[in-house]
Amino acid sequence: MTASQPVQQPAPGFDEATKSRLIETNGIDIISESERTAQPRDLFWPWFAANVSVFGMGYAAFIYGFGVSFWQALVVALIGIPISFVLCGIIAIAGKRGSVPTMVLSRAAFGVHGQKLPGIVSWLLSIGWETFLAIMAVLATATVFDRLGIGGGATTKIIAAVAVAALIVIASVLGYHTIMKLQSVLTWITGAITIVYMLLTVSHIDWAAVQAIPSGSVGQLLGALTMVMTGFGLGWINIAADWSRYQHRDASNGSIVLWNTLGGSVAPVILVTFGLLLAGSDPALSEGIASDPIGTLATILPIWVLIPFWITAVLALVSGAVLGIYSSGLTLLSLGIRIPRPAAAAIDGVILTIGTIWVVFFAENFLGPFQSFLLILGVPMASWAGILIADIVTRKRPYDELALFEPTGRYQAFDWVSIGTLVVATIIGWGLVINQFAGDAPWANWQGYLLEPLGLGTRTVVDGVEAWDGVWPWANLGVLLALVLSFVVTLIARRGTIARQEERP
Repeated sequence: MTASQPVQQPAPGFDEATKSRLIETNGIDIISESERTAQPRDLFWPWFAANVSVFGMGYAAFIYGFGVSFWQALVVALIGIPISFVLCGIIAIAGKRGSVPTMVLSRAAFGVHGQKLPGIVSWLLSIGWETFLAIMAVLATATVFDRLGIGGGATTKIIAAVAVAALIVIASVLGYHTIMKLQSVLTWITGAITIVYMLLTVSHIDWAAVQAIPSGSVGQLLGALTMVMTGFGLGWINIAADWSRYQHRDASNGSIVLWNTLGGSVAPVILVTFGLLLAGSDPALSEGIASDPIGTLATILPIWVLIPFWITAVLALVSGAVLGIYSSGLTLLSLGIRIPRPAAAAIDGVILTIGTIWVVFFAENFLGPFQSFLLILGVPMASWAGILIADIVTRKRPYDELALFEPTGRYQAFDWVSIGTLVVATIIGWGLVINQFAGDAPWANWQGYLLEPLGLGTRTVVDGVEAWDGVWPWANLGVLLALVLSFVVTLIARRGTIARQEERP
């Protein structure tokens, strides 16, 4: 058997009658040739629907938080968002080549058992993202209902938390085909209401105030760029191939990257740009976004449009969370948990519900700790992405799909070059990022240990809270370094290994 021949998983599968049911039965199975009916353009819908949320406007306040001007922030959005989704598109190519989820395909680079290391990080990252989106939906509900005078207290939050979690879990349990249909419908609904929002709030833009925002340094610019890339494309990169494994085997690689990038970046570029104009015009609005992005953006709307706005905002957030929980279930299976895919999605749904309720009702501040959590996981995920992207662009042939499940096969149990690269790049990367929310998340203050020795910043403690002097500590250099370093090392060090795996000179 050669790597170029399509193969089927040897384990007992599901018959066609089972596969035609409403609930998707494929988990980390190899997708059969008869089921690979998707076209590259189909990738537009899930990525667009998941990223057309008004929450995208909220990123404008986070970008300004780095101390950059409007024009610098605009450059960050125009460059960072598309590039981050291009990287997702490259990962998506592997889904077409290998017919299995992202974290199973990654076994070709890390080994069948070695892949569990980045797999655990990926699972935690997905759980974090989907919980964050659910929290945003609950807080937006409370704020809108409070403004309407129909109650935004504990009862509303409890009902909202249960309803949002139910929507997310039900859709993710139903699986790929239902989600794809759902996303194509949500795209039009959320896109239309978002345009209405922009038309109704354009009068709040104060161009003079926007232009008056002072410029930041190169370090501040890099920090904003890294945050944007992490918050958009790099935040999804660990699930990118999950949505391309149903693609025709002869689908164009370029088309897969193109539609993935367009779907993911078109809406965020527009939304962030408009958000930069709004946040730059009103400091109070920008400050409010930090604690409740969608609810704050709703405060400048007329009362009559609040309900459509709320419905659309919640559906968009649910759409993004559905992608996350579906894929986190697949990642759970790739770690060796032997349960049906719907059960894995349901387990993650329970975790999401508990996390949402805890944060909404018991956590005084969640944005700071979440950003700290995201950055900690973002460093190893950036390294993993660099390794897998280099692996994908080096390969000349499709994956040996059977071998992805066999530790004694051509991909072996462990690839110590990839594992070592991930560990070393992560250690270096953590040393070059700081906890930017030291007061809210003091447990993350151990990072940044390389900055002072390299003369890139000075750590101080003010009133018991860690603080950093200098520009470079805020640039999040560790994320970009982990990505680039891992890519370059893999491109050089594993070229021979990949050639042997593919049985070519």
